[in-house]
Amino acid sequence: MILAAVRASSVGLKIAAGFGGTALAITAVCVPFVAPGLKKHALPFIPATELQLENIKTALEKHGTERDLIDIGSGDGRITRMAAEMEKFPLCWGIEINRWLVYYSSVKSLLSGQSSSTRFFKSDLWKHNFDKYGNIVIFGVGPMMADLEDKLFAEIDGDAKIIACRFKFPNKKPIDTIGRGIDTVWVYDLNTVVLYKYNVQLKIAPGHPYL
Repeated sequence: MILAAVRASSVGLKIAAGFGGTALAITAVCVPFVAPGLKKHALPFIPATELQLENIKTALEKHGTERDLIDIGSGDGRITRMAAEMEKFPLCWGIEINRWLVYYSSVKSLLSGQSSSTRFFKSDLWKHNFDKYGNIVIFGVGPMMADLEDKLFAEIDGDAKIIACRFKFPNKKPIDTIGRGIDTVWVYDLNTVVLYKYNVQLKIAPGHPYL
């Protein structure tokens, strides 16, 4: 009986060690992917749903300009690759602070034959200037949308379009809204925003002769 107990204990230790090793391996793999999202004002990696991708594609078909596109916080690169498949944009970019996701996206694009139409790079979005892009896609988080709004609208030019997903900008009026719930996307450009701000600042009442 003592021998049987020792054997059972040994088996239990091996099983526990196996589970512990597996948990440690999973943690080691996952931490590089999620750690950047724990930083202040960083975008966590939450993959877009199929419906969100559909809504983004609809927004790009309706409003996209024939200029470069960038996905801010590009994660695994699925939005950048989807945009490249549309063959509407000269080059589709992905900016991501997590180097492991940048590596993954680059390899994925290479394997799917899209390496010539996509580019992925590691950078802090707050230190990157977005003035050269005509199409910007952003999956934001609530607390950072006001700061993102200030940054992006200060850098884009007149015909650029911004597609915001999950959260809209707090002080800007979209030119189009597609979908609903967490799958909603909002489309913005400078011309509509300027008109909106003009009306708000002057507080023009409906029916005023100057309208």
